[in-house]
Amino acid sequence: MVEKRTLGTFEKYLTIWVVICIIVGILLGKFIPNIADFLNTLQYFQVSLPIAICLFFMIYPIMVQIDFRKVVEAGKTPKPVAITLIVNWGIKPFTMAFFAWLFMSVIFSSYLDPDLASSYTAGMILLGVAPCTAMVLVWSYLSKGNMGHTLVMVAINSLTMLILYAPLAGFLLGVTDIIVPWETIGLSVGVYVGIPLIAGYISRSQLLKRKGKEWFEKSFAPSLHYIAIIALLITLILLFSLQGNIILEHPLIIAIIFLPLFIQNQVIFWLTYLSAKSIGLKYEDAAPSAQIGASNHFEVAIAVAIMLFGLSSGAALATVVGVLMEVPVMLLLVKICLKTQHWFKNSNRSI
Repeated sequence: MVEKRTLGTFEKYLTIWVVICIIVGILLGKFIPNIADFLNTLQYFQVSLPIAICLFFMIYPIMVQIDFRKVVEAGKTPKPVAITLIVNWGIKPFTMAFFAWLFMSVIFSSYLDPDLASSYTAGMILLGVAPCTAMVLVWSYLSKGNMGHTLVMVAINSLTMLILYAPLAGFLLGVTDIIVPWETIGLSVGVYVGIPLIAGYISRSQLLKRKGKEWFEKSFAPSLHYIAIIALLITLILLFSLQGNIILEHPLIIAIIFLPLFIQNQVIFWLTYLSAKSIGLKYEDAAPSAQIGASNHFEVAIAVAIMLFGLSSGAALATVVGVLMEVPVMLLLVKICLKTQHWFKNSNRSI
């Protein structure tokens, strides 16, 4: 029998909680800026330590429930791996560059200074070349996806980013010397994925051995759902308290940048999702494959934007908009996935 994944009241009314947390975050950043300023200083190589703590409590409850034998099985199935790699590295960077150019240099050209438009374009490109390597574990879990496949793809994307990020970003930006933030990539993967993975594996093994499978599945695992969703909501408050004041100060610019990022998100998601369906993937593999491409590793994008263009640049602002849209938009995709499970006839819809 397949484990039923539910988050009870929290998941049922998740949209309401998300909206409340966004408002709370923006109000904190606006009216109590000292808190946001202090939290913003707690960084190491552009990795926010408070957000890293929240992500641990979001991802650990997922890791501890993964049967790691399924990770080995997932690594032996080439179709999900292939489609994810092709979309992330062969399609996504180029569609992002196209949409950024189309909106910044053509559609909104009369509203933007050419230099500023070019800077926004650069920031969006840096986002497009950085596929998600941590938060997608949360989206896959909420979508009832194959966590073994998701974990395998997180590992592969992390390694591929080390090789392809700099040359792809350099090619699309026309820049020859891009400083790859190795520390940011390594630290974020280690903190966001590595530590929860090790903690989850060890605690799962020990608890199953000492308490048994029935206690683990009926008593321990259900309690973790609430920890994961509360950590997600606290992360939202943190993100919007750190950056949400930008929305109040530059609402039109935020909307201008948001639109092409949102269209890119939808195009990549649907391209991957429908392609996965056409080649016969199960829903449990199709959902995380599409979500990995649709989401971004915004820490790396922000770090590179600051290194190349400066903290106050349009490029840095564009990457920050990517942060602000990440959670609400990806939660929308989670709902879309759950509503379309029946499209995949060969999937296990009892989950």
